[in-house]
Amino acid sequence: MLKHEEGRRAEARTGRAMSLRAFFSTVVGGLVLLSLLSATLLVGVTQALERVASTLSESVDGVRQAEELEVDLLVHSRLVSSPDTPLVADPSRGRSPLEIESDVHRQLKDLHTTASTDEERQVVAEVERHVGAYLEAQQRLSETGRNSSSFDGRMVATLDAALRSLERLIQINVDQAQHERVLANRWSDTANLLGLVLGLLLLTSLGLGSFWLRRSALRPVAGLQRAMRAFGAGRDKASRAPEEGPSEIRDMAQTFNEMADSLTHQQEQQLAFLAGVAHDLRNPLSALKLSTALAAPGRAEVTPERMQRTLSLVRRQVARLDRMVGDLLDATRIEAGKLELQPEVRDTRELARSVVELYQSSEPGHTLELALPDAPVLVRADPARLEQVLTNLVSNALKYSPAGSRVEVSVQGDAHHAVVAVADQGIGMSPEELKGLFVPFQRAGNARQRAPGVGLGLSVSRRIIEAHGGRIEVESQPGQGSVFRVLLARVDVSAPGLPAAPDEEEPAEGEGTGALH
Repeated sequence: MLKHEEGRRAEARTGRAMSLRAFFSTVVGGLVLLSLLSATLLVGVTQALERVASTLSESVDGVRQAEELEVDLLVHSRLVSSPDTPLVADPSRGRSPLEIESDVHRQLKDLHTTASTDEERQVVAEVERHVGAYLEAQQRLSETGRNSSSFDGRMVATLDAALRSLERLIQINVDQAQHERVLANRWSDTANLLGLVLGLLLLTSLGLGSFWLRRSALRPVAGLQRAMRAFGAGRDKASRAPEEGPSEIRDMAQTFNEMADSLTHQQEQQLAFLAGVAHDLRNPLSALKLSTALAAPGRAEVTPERMQRTLSLVRRQVARLDRMVGDLLDATRIEAGKLELQPEVRDTRELARSVVELYQSSEPGHTLELALPDAPVLVRADPARLEQVLTNLVSNALKYSPAGSRVEVSVQGDAHHAVVAVADQGIGMSPEELKGLFVPFQRAGNARQRAPGVGLGLSVSRRIIEAHGGRIEVESQPGQGSVFRVLLARVDVSAPGLPAAPDEEEPAEGEGTGALH
């Protein structure tokens, strides 16, 4: 089932959906793109409408100027058409013919300024030519002084030609104004259509985004919430979150599922630990109960030899119980962060020698060897705790080694570290077993079969060494034994304040005895 679960999670990781970050980046990018597109279209439409308005204004000015020029030419023609009648002023504006002629020249210049197309400029040039011919004919008429009956027909013809040209100019401006108005309507319709399309596109994007969030993000979050509540309330320990939706939610669901699996596994380990503790306690208690039954009233007299064997059995079982309870207490202190150390500067050779001597007298079935350097290898450590670690390592090496095999304890030192190694020729461990070697309450299959225990010794030992600032290294192969190395910071032998003799029992003068956690 675990393999199936791992395969399902691997499939989920390979088929990841869009992440929330990618989704929001896409949405924000799309909104920015729509905004830029809308701004660009708005600027384009505004500029086009400005050009249309400018052209309309020029057309209106052209029509107004052409009409004013027509009026001025007609007024000028009426004022100078009767030679016998004295010249009078313009009745509408009080101008004389000479002033009207000056205004005509100014208006011709304005027409040149407002002309925007080649056709307009050609017609304006034609108007200017006809107006000039008209004024020239009128000038000759006033110089000759002929009467009205001999009025110069050329003046009338040039005036008519000038008026016709002005009418053409007016028509051109009117046509241009109408064309620009149609163009303005088209631009307005285009702007309305683009605005409608962009608005619909924006609403569609928001709708699709909301639908995606609700379907792909909110639903997995709700499933994760339900699984967490069910697991946290203890109603369903098998409850797991669905690993679906965006990658962030998938990662959260996967993390929760891994945490739930780990907690379930820990609970199973704790139950197995309690069963193991109960079993391991039952054996020494049964032995103690049997031993004490020998001294019960009514029993036969116990011989001294049998009493010695019974007392030896009691001592072994009490030592076993003491060690088991000590490991439990140490594990509890370590987890609570209250492991107290009394550091002293000690020679690791003496600590290793004391542990080996302890087991040499009680393990006749094994060859226990000790390899020590000539020079002291000093460390700053709690001697009792360090002996506890070495005792645990040597005890394990002896328990998991076949009878008659060799266990070697060696001490080495370099410029920075003191190394205490325990090598055996026992059952060894596989790489998979090495991964869980220092996990509390966890023991390899071979270890469970070879020797009783609850799986706390190595975990406690590693935490003790780590509290000293050191580490434990392991090398092992199945069937080829194991080597455990304890590495601690080495103390310089020439440093001031160190003890004069390496085997001195008392701590060096000036060394502190405060607790280290």
